[in-house]
This record gives sequence, structure tokens and C-alpha cells, in this order.
Amino acid sequence: MPDPVSSILNLGPATEAAFARAGIHSADEIRAMGADAAYLRLMEAGTPPHFIGYYVLVMGLQGRPWNDCQGAEKRALRVRFDALKARALADFGAEAHATRSLDAALAAIGVIPAPKG
Repeated sequence: MPDPVSSILNLGPATEAAFARAGIHSADEIRAMGADAAYLRLMEAGTPPHFIGYYVLVMGLQGRPWNDCQGAEKRALRVRFDALKARALADFGAEAHATRSLDAALAAIGVIPAPKG
């Protein structure tokens, strides 16, 4: 049985559910893809981009606590994150991304049904 996503340091049930919505169901899949590709898949699946979520994933894959990310390393990760976010917007279009993000937020507060899958 593969390791669950939540077996990666810093990641819990909410992140595991987000990865499942993106079609990623194990820590092994994330490790094989790497942080950037895995986070891009999250954004493709409608998870709104958030820098903290990105660097928490990067740190977890390195076996480090999330708050270990500081200084120059954090600034370098911000550059990578911004490039990923720009790529996601270019690949899926800003309008489609905004619609998915809005739908996810409305579903989270119960205004519309949550998407299936």
C-alpha cells in the first residue's frame, strides 16, 4: 500500500483531499513528480495558488518543518512559485482559473454544491 499524501511532513487531511481532487493519491506520486509539478497539478485542479502552501510542500518533501523556510531560500522559492502561478494562468487562462477558484470558494461555504471527483 502506498504512503498517503499526509505522510509527507507538514501535510494534513485538507492537503491530502486537494491532491486527491487533482488525481494524486499517494506521497510516492508527489515525490516522483517533485514539488513544482505536483503544485501545478493542484492549481490545474482548481486549488487557488498560495505561496505558503507551496513552500510547505517543498519543505515537507525535504523532510523539513514548514517554518524552516527563511531568508534567501524563501525568496528563491517565491520566484519559483510566481513562475508556476504564471504558467498555470497561461496554460488555463486567467478567466478559467478565476472561475474555478470562485467555484471552490462558493462550494467551501455551501453556496453551491461541491464538485464531484
